Formats: sequence, C-alpha cells, structure tokens
Amino acid sequence: MEIGINTFVTDEGISGPKLGPALEERGFESLFLAEHSHIPASRETAYPGGGDLPRMYYRVEDPFVTLAAVAAVTERLILASGVTLLVQRDLIHTAKQIATLDRISNGRFVFGVGIGWNREEMANHGTDPRTRGALVDEQIEAIREIWTKDLAEYHGRFVDFDPIYAWPKPVQQPHPPIFIGGGDSAAKRAIRHGVGWVPLAVADPADIPAQLAQLDGHDLPISVLGANADPALLDAYAEAGIARVSLTLPTRPESETLHKLDEFAKIADQYLSRG
Repeated sequence: MEIGINTFVTDEGISGPKLGPALEERGFESLFLAEHSHIPASRETAYPGGGDLPRMYYRVEDPFVTLAAVAAVTERLILASGVTLLVQRDLIHTAKQIATLDRISNGRFVFGVGIGWNREEMANHGTDPRTRGALVDEQIEAIREIWTKDLAEYHGRFVDFDPIYAWPKPVQQPHPPIFIGGGDSAAKRAIRHGVGWVPLAVADPADIPAQLAQLDGHDLPISVLGANADPALLDAYAEAGIARVSLTLPTRPESETLHKLDEFAKIADQYLSRG
C-alpha cells in the first residue's frame, strides 16, 4: 500500500516547491491538494466538519498552478487534485490545464473530482447546487471525450459543444486516472463511470468493511483520503487491499511541516518507498 499526503497549500504555510521534494525524500508516494476558489462572506451552508470554517479554506492556492510548480522540482511524486470542484470550473479550460500538467509532470497526474459542499460558492460560479450531480456526470463524460478524441463533441443538458480541436492531449493513456471523491453518492457515481473512488478515511478500523461495501462488489481503484496517522488504521486498510491511503497534513510553516512529516514517516515507515 502506498502512503501519500493530502493538504491545503496556502500563502501562510510551506510552499509547494518546498513540500514536494520533502515528500519524495521521505518516501511518500503522492500529494493530494484541496481546492476552493473563494469563500463567500455570507454563507448559510454549514461546514461539514462542524464549527467554524478553518482558516486554510480561505487562503488555499490554486491546485493546478501549485502542482505544476511541484512537478518542476520532483521526479517520482504522484500529483493529484483532492478534489477538484469541477462544477465550479470551465470544462474546456480545465481539460487543457490537466493535459498540460500531465505533460509537464511526465504522466504523474491523478484527477480527483468532487461536487463540493459550499452551495454559495457554487452559486457564485453560476452553478445551481440542486443540479450539481447531473452536471458533474456530464462534465466527466465530456472531459474524457476532449482528452481522447482529436475531434471532440458533447451534447448534454448542461454541457453542450459542437466538434472542437483541443490539444495537448495527456501523456497517460487513455487519460489521467479519475477518482470521484465523497461518500455513498460518490461511490455510486464511480461505479457508473467506471473510475476510481476517493472516500474519506474512517477513524475506526472496524468501520472499514462497511465503508468498502459501498462499492457493492465492483472492482474499482480506491484512494482513501484524510487518514489519521494511526498504525492500526493503516494496517487495516492495507489488509483490505487498498492501494493508496493519504494522511492529512496540517497547514503549517515550513519547519513545523517538516517536523510533522518526520513523525508521519516514522509511523508509516513500513509502507514508504525509499527508491
């Protein structure tokens, strides 16, 4: 089982170009970066984690720009969006950004997709929160067309474009791995699209069988996001056959971050690659 890191890179914490090499040096396999374009000043949507919205949500950097900078100073690290709020993005621009990043990184990008929770944030992008699930379904289908066809077109209820040329194409064939982030609805969406699933980690190892049962026997890749650095939890996910688990890295200045990574590396040492 591979061990990665998921985090918010902000203007107040360690920079991406410092974080990437630090992860490679310690044997971590991947870096998943969160995304929020902005946080509306007036918000009725409750934070899913409970309480006040943490500071890093307000200050998180653009994940694709940051991952491009990380790609330039790393060689092996898998670069992932964890997760891209695709319903808040222009689809054709995003297809090009990801294809470009996949080329810059020589095929190291993993595309984590989510529909988000902040309804006011979606609305500011012109997205109706009530139809975001149907929208992302069409976006996933359309972006695969753009990546895999020289002449791509798509005609849906929400996404509609006549034949287009869009290069570059991704390095990875047929396209970068796609993982749908979230709970039961995301698992069902991953099954429908035949792509990977990114569930949030459970806290109790005893809850893992019930969590994985959401895939209903479908053999799809799973990347577990946001695990605690708990040896019992990591062992349980490994025994369940999970290929990748990421640990949540707090957003802190460089020296504190490197210390935390050293702590994580000691806990996850048996899973880390030193090659």
